[in-house]
Amino acid sequence: MPRDFTPKVVTANALIEGDVVYLTVDDRWTRHLSEAEVLTDEADADYRLLQAQARADEIVGAYLADVRPGPDGPEPTHFREDFRRTGPSNLFHGKQSEGLSRA
Repeated sequence: MPRDFTPKVVTANALIEGDVVYLTVDDRWTRHLSEAEVLTDEADADYRLLQAQARADEIVGAYLADVRPGPDGPEPTHFREDFRRTGPSNLFHGKQSEGLSRA
């Protein structure tokens, strides 16, 4: 029996900086999961993923990531996605050293 489709976002890595990025409703790449387009229809999600993968001059490694609704927008349902959005785990470089929030 097929599984029910769960909400997803399109995510990838920015080609030049390597930062985690998310596709927005208006076709921008954002570094903030809270701004990502939440896809609730499987066909729409597959189509948006194909569109993202065609933008190889901007991003690499696009895929669909599961999310759930949260008080400030979508939240990851898997620890891998939560870890990806916070950047490197070494506190002496990356997003943690700059004091950026996890939004």
